[in-house]
Amino acid sequence: IVAAAPKADWTAIPASDLLVMDLAPDAKGTARRVVIQLMPPPFSQGWIGNIRKLAAAHWWDGLSINRVQDNYVVQWGDADGEDQARAKALPPGLATVSQDRYAVPAPKGLGQSRVVNFSGYSDAFDDVVDGWPVGMDQDGTMAPAHCYGMVGVGRNMPPDTGSGAELYVVIGHAPRHLDRNIALVGRVIEGIEHLSSLPRGTGALGFYETPKERTGIASVRLGNEVAGLPSYEYLATPSGTFTRYAEARANRRDAFFIQPAGGADLCNVPVPVRRVK
Repeated sequence: IVAAAPKADWTAIPASDLLVMDLAPDAKGTARRVVIQLMPPPFSQGWIGNIRKLAAAHWWDGLSINRVQDNYVVQWGDADGEDQARAKALPPGLATVSQDRYAVPAPKGLGQSRVVNFSGYSDAFDDVVDGWPVGMDQDGTMAPAHCYGMVGVGRNMPPDTGSGAELYVVIGHAPRHLDRNIALVGRVIEGIEHLSSLPRGTGALGFYETPKERTGIASVRLGNEVAGLPSYEYLATPSGTFTRYAEARANRRDAFFIQPAGGADLCNVPVPVRRVK
């Protein structure tokens, strides 16, 4: 279904909406690049504004991946961030984002016309909005969902919401209990294997206990600063192709399957993303 989608059913991702993280080469000298698509309005724009400033300042260069918790997250940033005497100074002008920005008003009719039931909850439902997985509550607001590959903002205890300097990516079963409690700012569209395959941390919550265990970050740049970066596009979710794709994910009819499920968890219907030839 996806392979047969017409060009009109695909939406281009601007290079300026990509965050490109180059890790230190692996033990064999192989380059490791992770490409993240930043979330569009109306989601998480305060944090994303900070991330753009951090990337423009090359703030992550020389820092590291500090936490890998099995079936949960990989986290990166300043390993000395909790030590005021050793922490790397943040660039000026970062916004402080309030907790009420975790959710935004939902468009009318969200989830009403989708052919696939993404949620078993009676008081809430899930859907894919403009290419992103979201959940909506009866209060009429929606928030991005913590599916595999989604990128979020590390924070301390509330009311702190994090600046965007500490980021993590989900590498396990979707921790949906984090929805509306932590800001989501994007998703990995290429290179997640360089994160999900890292050795697990042995410290509390998967943090590495010694500097030598950490994976270094060579650079983090916005896509429009990266020479030779491929172009990417995602399958437009209002399209007929996406409707057929989602229905097929929920009701597998290929020879391996015996019983169609009749529904699909939101995070089991990932939005297809491809390089543009």
